[in-house]
Amino acid sequence: MTMTPTQNLHYAIGELAYAVAQADGAVQKEERQKFHDMVEAGLRCQDYDFNISDIIFKIMDKDKTSTEDAYNGAMKQIRTNSHYLSPELKATFIKVMEKVAMSYAPVTIDEMSLIDKFKAEIAPLKGDPIYYEKRS
Repeated sequence: MTMTPTQNLHYAIGELAYAVAQADGAVQKEERQKFHDMVEAGLRCQDYDFNISDIIFKIMDKDKTSTEDAYNGAMKQIRTNSHYLSPELKATFIKVMEKVAMSYAPVTIDEMSLIDKFKAEIAPLKGDPIYYEKRS
């Protein structure tokens, strides 16, 4: 199954959530649940008929994906599909990462470092309004 650029960006959100959840060691049940709850509350891409949060975390767990690999995979997808990256979606990415980090106290230096790194790397990326406004 080939995913659209927008679906790739939504998958990247899952990879970032996994990277943050894993940054302090093992992925905690609370972190997994928090991401699942956020997807259910409105992050779910309308093109999906399945629960992306469970699928992403299960794939990452099965493959024993490292924090670095999850993060780098997400950034590759974001850069590749950045023409669809709206300011709202950028803000959503950051919000998801922060909420996943806060879901299991304490928020560690490793989690905050990863979030800060992401903010710095995503800041210069500018989507093309012609593309992402069509999807609104």
